[in-house]
Amino acid sequence: MAYVADLHIHSRFSRACSQQLNIPNLVEWSKYKGINLMGTGDFLHPLWLSELKNALTEDGTGFLTYSKDPAVKFLLTVEVASIYSQGGKGRRIHNLIFLPDFASVEKFQKALLSRHATLASDGRPIVGIPSKELLGMALDASEKAIFIPAHAWTPWFGIFGSQSGYDSLEECFEDLTEYIYGIETGLSSDPAMNWRVKELDNRSILSFSDAHSLPNLGREATIFGGEFTYDGLWKDIKKIASSAARNDGVVGTIEFYPEEGKYHYTGHRNCNVKYAPEDTKAKGKICPVCKRGLTVGVMERVESLASRGSDKLQISNDNGMIKSGTYPDRAGYKMLVPLLTILAEAIGTSKTSQKVLIEYKKLTGVLGSEIKILTKVALEDIAKVSGSRIAEGISKMRKGDLVIDPGYDGVYGVVKIWREGEEEVQEEKSVPQLELF
Repeated sequence: MAYVADLHIHSRFSRACSQQLNIPNLVEWSKYKGINLMGTGDFLHPLWLSELKNALTEDGTGFLTYSKDPAVKFLLTVEVASIYSQGGKGRRIHNLIFLPDFASVEKFQKALLSRHATLASDGRPIVGIPSKELLGMALDASEKAIFIPAHAWTPWFGIFGSQSGYDSLEECFEDLTEYIYGIETGLSSDPAMNWRVKELDNRSILSFSDAHSLPNLGREATIFGGEFTYDGLWKDIKKIASSAARNDGVVGTIEFYPEEGKYHYTGHRNCNVKYAPEDTKAKGKICPVCKRGLTVGVMERVESLASRGSDKLQISNDNGMIKSGTYPDRAGYKMLVPLLTILAEAIGTSKTSQKVLIEYKKLTGVLGSEIKILTKVALEDIAKVSGSRIAEGISKMRKGDLVIDPGYDGVYGVVKIWREGEEEVQEEKSVPQLELF
C-alpha cells in the first residue's frame, strides 16, 4: 500500500524555525496533512537528538514510533550545509542525509566532530566538508545511508544552483556518484523540469516540504509504493521502475506550483527586474538598472543544463495527474495549492488567522486529511461542511484555474485562486474526483 512521506523538515533548533516544532505537534499535523512517514529533521543537533531518543522508539523497521500516538512513523533525517572550494569556485551545497538507527546517527555525529564540525549552534549545521567527503562519511556510518542533494536547483545552495553549484552530479561526487540515488526538486522546480536532464534519467525525483513551521508540512511530499520499512524506502529510492503501472518505487509526488518558489525566474529584487528564460535570451543576464549580473533562476538554469527540450516530454494531464508519455517510467505528479491558502483567500484573511485554522481543523476533522480533501473528496461534501465558496476554490485548484505570478531572486511567487474582482461564487460544475495516485 502506498504511503506519503515528507522527509525534509526542521526542528525548533534550526534558525528561523517555529518553536512549535516538537514531536507531539509533528504527529498532530502529520495526521491533518495525511502524512504517514515524517522526517525528524536536525538529528545532528545534540539537544534535539536527546529529545528524539526520549520521545521515539526504534521499532525494528528502521523507522521510529511515538509511544503516545503511533499513527505516524518517523525517519532520522538531517540537512547539512557544506561550504568549501572546488575547481577554483566557492561551493555552498545543502544535502539531506537519512540513516536507519540511532547507532548510525551517533557514528556519523562522532565523525563530524572529529572534523571539528560545530553541531550545537544550528539544527542545519554548516561544515567545511566537501559534499563528496560528507557522502563518504554517511556511508561509513551506514552502508544504507540515503544521501539526497537538497533543493537541487536553488541558486545559492543547490547542487545545480547557478551561483555556487555544479553542472553535473559527477563533477561534485566523482567516483561516489553511483550512491546518489535521487535528488530533491525544491519548491522552485517540478518533476517535468528535471525530466529534461539526462543525468537524472536513472535517479528518483523526490519532493519534500523543507518546512520551517507546522502549517507548511506536506506542501511537497513523495508517495512511495514499497514496503513500509527503512529497507523498503532505500530500495524504492534506488529503483526506477520499468513500467508506468508501478506498485513500488516512487509512485508519484505532490508539488507546490514551482512559480511560487522564490527562485523560479531570473531577476533582481532590489531593482524590481524579473525575467523569464525568453526574456534573458532577448535582453541578457545583466540588470538594466544596476548593471550587475542578475540572479539566474531555476527555469533559466534548467534551460542551460537540459539535454532535451520540454517539447520532447509529451506531457499529459490525466485527471490531475501529470505524466510524460515519452518517458513512462517516470513517476507522475499532482500540482496542489495548500488548503490553508485556499481557505485564507476564500475567507478573506491570512493563513495564520484563527478563523482559517478553525475552518481547517473542522474540514480535516469531518472529511479526512488535507491531501484527501484536495484530491478526492466530492465538492458537494466540501460545500456541506464549509460552504460553496471554499468548494469553488478547491474546484478551481483541481482544474488549474489559477492566477500565478512567478517568484524571483528570493521573492516568493504568488498563486491565487480568484482573479481581481472575481467576487461572486459561480455555479458549481461537476468535477471528476481525483484519485491520490
